[in-house]
Amino acid sequence: MVQTVMSSKLIKIMGKVQGVFFRAHAQEKANELGVNGWVKNCSDGSVEIHVEGLDFAVKEFVEWSEHGPETAVVEFFEVEDAQEENLSMFEIKYD
Repeated sequence: MVQTVMSSKLIKIMGKVQGVFFRAHAQEKANELGVNGWVKNCSDGSVEIHVEGLDFAVKEFVEWSEHGPETAVVEFFEVEDAQEENLSMFEIKYD
């Protein structure tokens, strides 16, 4: 039986996570897993990610986010349930 349970998470990551292509790798991983959402750099040096999709894929994305790409050094990681935004893709936000 195919799992159709959906979930949505907001992830906050701090450490050496800007300037290491974290956003591009996050988008690549999201596309690989078939989840939607967004990723952005924050003014405090952190990265914030909203991810939504099938529960098993969101869980796998969250697990990947705990360490990120090889060039990143994650020192703080926080994840919480989020309101679904019904997004149709995963994008990098530049704001």
